[in-house]
Amino acid sequence: MTTTRIHPTAIVAESAEIGEGCQIGPYAIIDEHVTLGNNCQIDAHAVIEPFVSMGEQNRVHPHAVIGGLPQDLSFNQATSSGVTIGNSNTFREGVTISRATVEDQNTQIGDHCYFMNNAHVAHDCNVGDANIFATSATLGGHVKVGDKVFFGGGAMVHQFCRVGSFAMIAGVIGIRKDVLPYMLIGGSPVRHYRLNTIGLRRAGISGERYKALNQAFRCLKDNKPLSEIAGTPEIDHLKQWLTDDSKRGSYGFIDAKKLKDME
Repeated sequence: MTTTRIHPTAIVAESAEIGEGCQIGPYAIIDEHVTLGNNCQIDAHAVIEPFVSMGEQNRVHPHAVIGGLPQDLSFNQATSSGVTIGNSNTFREGVTISRATVEDQNTQIGDHCYFMNNAHVAHDCNVGDANIFATSATLGGHVKVGDKVFFGGGAMVHQFCRVGSFAMIAGVIGIRKDVLPYMLIGGSPVRHYRLNTIGLRRAGISGERYKALNQAFRCLKDNKPLSEIAGTPEIDHLKQWLTDDSKRGSYGFIDAKKLKDME
């Protein structure tokens, strides 16, 4: 079993709970009431703020700040809130994750996510599993993200939006409405324009399951109901997602004639 190692220049609060095999680098700060699961690595100059709870095998690279105060001028710093993080996530240099604004609530990150340098997750977000945030991708407050979403570099998502599982968002665009599951989205103006074929293939969604999603895409594009499409796990999820509450509404679809301009 790997021995826990804490560099002598690191500052670790007495109330912090450090799991077995953790590595804490030079000048890192682990604040009060932080929990680190086994085999986490906190690199030089990284800061883990109060009330952050991490699972196992997470890595936080230099100068990342996890659990900082929300960037909300009305936030009361006496609010008891935090950040909950699952297992096997990577936070590269300069990543920032803000704690929640609501009493006894947490900003939430799932498992196996990868945040490239300077990505930002704002207060009260709920991020699922296996998502990738390219450089400087940003979520506003209260955004909900499914699983296996790819955010292009510099993409910015407005507060209270939802981003469905297996979506892929183009770089350097602003998202102001919900992004449907399984779709590619981009352009100016922003629109859904086809299924995330590569992402779906990598996830093993093929054959009849892929055909059902393709049929659903065409129905949505033509404003037709999905009731006649054979049930698959993906179709069931899509139907449920469409019935869930939305504060922003969803994007529409780009005209097929404009597809070549986006490739």
